Amino acid sequence: MYGIVLIAVLIITGGVIAFIGDRLGTKIGKKKLSVFGLRPRHTSIVITIITGIMITTLTFGVMAAVSENVRTALFGMEKLNRQMQLTQAELEQADKDLTAANAARDKAKADFDAAQAEVEKMRIHQAELSRQNQALETGNRELASANSGLEQQNNALGDMNNSLVQKNDEISAENKTLEIRTKNLKDGLQFVREGDIVYQAGEVIASGVVKKTTEKESLSAGLASIIYLANRNVAEKTGINAGNEGILIYQSEYQAAVDKMEGLMQDSVVRIVAGGNLVRGEPVRPIIEIYPNRTIYQENEFVFTENMVLRGKVKNEAQLAVFEFLKHVNTVAVNKGVLADPLKGSVGIMGGDQLYDIINSLTPIRGSVRLSAYAAQSTDALGPLRLRIKAEKLSD
Repeated sequence: MYGIVLIAVLIITGGVIAFIGDRLGTKIGKKKLSVFGLRPRHTSIVITIITGIMITTLTFGVMAAVSENVRTALFGMEKLNRQMQLTQAELEQADKDLTAANAARDKAKADFDAAQAEVEKMRIHQAELSRQNQALETGNRELASANSGLEQQNNALGDMNNSLVQKNDEISAENKTLEIRTKNLKDGLQFVREGDIVYQAGEVIASGVVKKTTEKESLSAGLASIIYLANRNVAEKTGINAGNEGILIYQSEYQAAVDKMEGLMQDSVVRIVAGGNLVRGEPVRPIIEIYPNRTIYQENEFVFTENMVLRGKVKNEAQLAVFEFLKHVNTVAVNKGVLADPLKGSVGIMGGDQLYDIINSLTPIRGSVRLSAYAAQSTDALGPLRLRIKAEKLSD
């Protein structure tokens, strides 16, 4: 709106000045006035020129007075151009700086993203290293435990090796003794073949029970007492006081017997049986047998019963029937755990009077009879099983 008003004012002002100049020039022409000694016609031209100059001057003056932009355009254009050029140069420089800043920003962002990715990788790597470190610590602890166990095993193996060396020395000494005894046996082979046999192979020389204990010394003492009893029995049977020289037991066999008793963790039955036929005057080569001991039968406990039919008044028949019954009782007792005599295979003991009474009581009976066997007393694995026989007539 301001520009439109300015243009309108300039148009009106120019028109007014032109009108005035025209009127003035007309009057001067009509009156044939002369200015500066000029001819009237030339004077009119000068007036017209002056009027145009005034119009232009007034136009620029009004425009310069009312508009700072016009003043700048008229008097400060070169300065404005220089400022524009300077501003353009600064703008271009700023644009370049902005471009460089954007590039730097993009590069910084890329570097930041790369750094973030590197940090994430480092975090993952750190977590992996932490896990590996924990695994290594666990492995170190397990290795330390394994080393401790290996050291203990090494110490145990060292002790075992020392023990084996000692046993090897003992076995070597026993081998030398055996070689001497073998030579003596070869020298006296003919005597052995023809001599008086005191013990048969497998015959029990001595037996006993060793109470359970965690002390090897007590187990060893119990075994030694039974060996002493075996020596005494051999001496009594041969009539030679052999002391501890009557039977020949190697140290390794002795120690193995003690270890076996220790492993049973209960009372042990020890039986020393002849390893071969014993000829009078020769040392016994025994075998040590170890069995777990327990109570097999309580006093008055039922053992076995059997029904049979008798024809009556046939003595041999009653005797055979009783013997067959006792054989069955023996089988039942052996199966339950009572140790049988190696030679006879029997486990029980029955008094001659009781046996005679049973046979006599069965002899007159004709028909069905039931025989029942009971333990006369508490019996363990070592035995013997003492029997009480009950006979009863069954109704036909």
